[in-house]
Amino acid sequence: MSKILVIEDEAAIRRVLVKIIKEENSSYQIEEAEDGCSGFDMIQKEDFDLVLCDIKMPKMDGVEVLSKTQKIKPEIPFIMISGHGELETAVETMRIGAFDYISKPPDLNRLLNAIRNALDKKQLVVENKKLRRIVNKNYEMIGESEAISNIKNIIEKVAPTDARVLITGDNGTGKELVAHWIHQKSNRSKRPMIEVNCAAIPSELIESELFGHVKGSFTGANKDRAGKFEAANGGVIFLDEIGDMSLSAQAKVLRALQENKISRVGSDKDIKVDVRVLAATNKNLMKEISEGKFREDLYHRLAVIIIHVPSLSERNDDIPILINYFVDKISEEQGTTPKKFSTKAIALLQKYNWSGNIRELRNVVERLLILGEDEISANDVILFARK
Repeated sequence: MSKILVIEDEAAIRRVLVKIIKEENSSYQIEEAEDGCSGFDMIQKEDFDLVLCDIKMPKMDGVEVLSKTQKIKPEIPFIMISGHGELETAVETMRIGAFDYISKPPDLNRLLNAIRNALDKKQLVVENKKLRRIVNKNYEMIGESEAISNIKNIIEKVAPTDARVLITGDNGTGKELVAHWIHQKSNRSKRPMIEVNCAAIPSELIESELFGHVKGSFTGANKDRAGKFEAANGGVIFLDEIGDMSLSAQAKVLRALQENKISRVGSDKDIKVDVRVLAATNKNLMKEISEGKFREDLYHRLAVIIIHVPSLSERNDDIPILINYFVDKISEEQGTTPKKFSTKAIALLQKYNWSGNIRELRNVVERLLILGEDEISANDVILFARK
């Protein structure tokens, strides 16, 4: 049931608005406020799905109510009600964050459409927040070892900046996780993070994937297509396994970093982009540079901050915490009762050489939950941990 607040100092207009809304949907819960001060007080104390707010009111006008609400509850959509001669102010409220404005006397159809659309937007905002919480939970950094604590400290410092970050480490250590944490804690968190696995894209297609192409630029280019850099405009692009990128693509990435502009394959037209670049690799890029496989100038552009993610064997103190995390997560996903790992089982797992790192540990925990006894024993680990 949607909860709507009507802030209007003219009682007659307020009654008309309430009547129109109730006739549209009797399930709406409607609250009234006769001036801006009392309306804002209600907004602070209660949760509303929509606010209809007059612009010109005593004590506190609608612009101030909107501005103050944006600071504490920006997710609440506002429909501003403007009188004659207030059109310019109404347009200004849209810039501040209002969803729409309605002129007096209100047009019935326009008002109802605005209400429906505003409530739909509020629902989308709520759903997006839920999804964001799920995503954030999926990318938690689990561990209390000194190595992980150091990484978390670096992320806290670098995330709010636009500094480029190069993330190094073996496969399965959690480089992607670090990239997501940087994005989530950055000023660009509300904009997309576009991921590109450079190792998974054929070398002849990588430039088109990154920068897009124009129709006819190569066989199969049947229409213009934007690339990943354009898709990430205003946000972040994560170039995973950048050590596998072709030298020609490296040259174009270098230009994008130097000039903040790209050009699609087959086009001479420059496109300005505002993109923060995060990159990751499991290769020794200095060795790749010495062998002529990676551009040294690109390396120095990317490696403003370097974060090295240690292997699981280097942080085996975190293994008990990781096991408990995976047990809860996997059990929740599969709808099963979590099982306990015995002390001896955990101690045995801490001695293993985890060549596949975190990814391998998760697979082993899932296998033991399926095949092991009600309490996972050291014998279960011996029987099932290794294929």
